Amino acid sequence: MTTTNSERINLRASTEAKRVIENAASLLGTTVSAFMLGQAYEAAKRVLAEHELLILSARDRDQLLALLDNPPAPNAELRELLSRAE
Repeated sequence: MTTTNSERINLRASTEAKRVIENAASLLGTTVSAFMLGQAYEAAKRVLAEHELLILSARDRDQLLALLDNPPAPNAELRELLSRAE
C-alpha cells in the first residue's frame, strides 16, 4: 500500500473503540492513522476480491465446462431476445 497523504477520511468512534484501536496501534508500534488505514485497506481488498471471485465446487466446475463445450439449443425466449437485438 502506498501512502501519499493526499486524501482525508474522517470518522467518529465510541470511546471503547478508540481505546481498543489506540492500544492495538501502540502494540504494533504504529500511529492510529496508519493502523486504521492499513486495516481498512486490507479489509476493503478482501471484500472486493470476494465479490470478483467465483468459487465453484468440482462438480459445478465440471457442469459449467460441459455446458460451455456443448451449449443447449436456444429456447423460444432466447430466440425472441436475440431477434430484438438485431
